[in-house]
Amino acid sequence: MATLLHRGTERSRPVRSWVRSTPGTHIWLLIIAITSLVIQFSTQGLERFLLHRNSSNIHELTRHPVQSLFTSAFWIENPSSLLLYLVMFEVVHGTVERWLGTLRWLCTVTVGHVVATLISQEYVLWSIQNQHLPKRLAHAMSHVVDIGVSYGLAASAGILVYRLPYPWRLLYLVGVLAFFGIPLATGGTFTDLGHVTALAIGFACWPLTRGVPPRKSMAPNDPAGHSG
Repeated sequence: MATLLHRGTERSRPVRSWVRSTPGTHIWLLIIAITSLVIQFSTQGLERFLLHRNSSNIHELTRHPVQSLFTSAFWIENPSSLLLYLVMFEVVHGTVERWLGTLRWLCTVTVGHVVATLISQEYVLWSIQNQHLPKRLAHAMSHVVDIGVSYGLAASAGILVYRLPYPWRLLYLVGVLAFFGIPLATGGTFTDLGHVTALAIGFACWPLTRGVPPRKSMAPNDPAGHSG
């Protein structure tokens, strides 16, 4: 009887059920919302300090490698884009976390964020050392704002391909490859390189999907994995 009552309650509260099954996504969103409010109400000088201090650029990676890799995942440069990120987190991160479970999802986005950041900044460093950038830009690029919320999204978008059945899987694959690949192929920045790298990491995380059904029921009473 208690189980039936619990299931009936969950059916009547689909939003609550969704949030409970995707705790990592919503904790991350909450932190981003808080940091965005801090940026919104900061002076221009404080805003510049916070964004640069929490960036994973060459300067910060050299001085505080672990800290910069961690904190850069919780800031967005433009608070006005928070609503867009909210939608993307729910659609991409939320779907992947509910499907794979929190631990597998977290593993995917963490590896994607870290590897994409390091490779993109290694490219910036290589460009500076090999004088592919004007000297006047070298210092600016080593201190550039590089906050990597989007890298984790790209990694989730990559692994999400394995949740879809054919032929939707092929259509989705073409779509994400075009979305992330065209900017890089047409003279993109180090950020575009990071996005493609994170997407590739998501593809490479296929082993994490083993043993997980391609499509889990999204019914409110479905106890989709809360953890890996």
